[in-house]
Amino acid sequence: MSSLISDDEIHNEVELVWLEDVTDLDYVRQSLDRLPTRRGKPAYHRDGRLVGYAQLGPQAKPSRASGTFRRRVFWLLPHDRDTVPDGLYSTGAPAEAVDPRTLSAGSRGRKTDRSEKPAQPTHHP
Repeated sequence: MSSLISDDEIHNEVELVWLEDVTDLDYVRQSLDRLPTRRGKPAYHRDGRLVGYAQLGPQAKPSRASGTFRRRVFWLLPHDRDTVPDGLYSTGAPAEAVDPRTLSAGSRGRKTDRSEKPAQPTHHP
């Protein structure tokens, strides 16, 4: 979850790679995955689709225990707002979601009014 990603876990990022145009996406989900390499497109094992990922610089050290690198991946599930606008997330957003326009290498990003999309008040005449 984005709120659980700390700055020190992503300070070795040098680039975010987007696999699709995120301009019209209200939010993307982000997580830290254990991956075998610093760079390159990671394998994707979730439902939905991989939207982007972080590349790490040469200073990034692998885990002593597993030899893997913790890298951010950005993804969406089949029931997310971009695919089902009137579905579960027609208002609000998943806990791990952030507005992709607030993301950059080494920056956690944040939720915005756009990503949260609060419910519109109903008008009573």
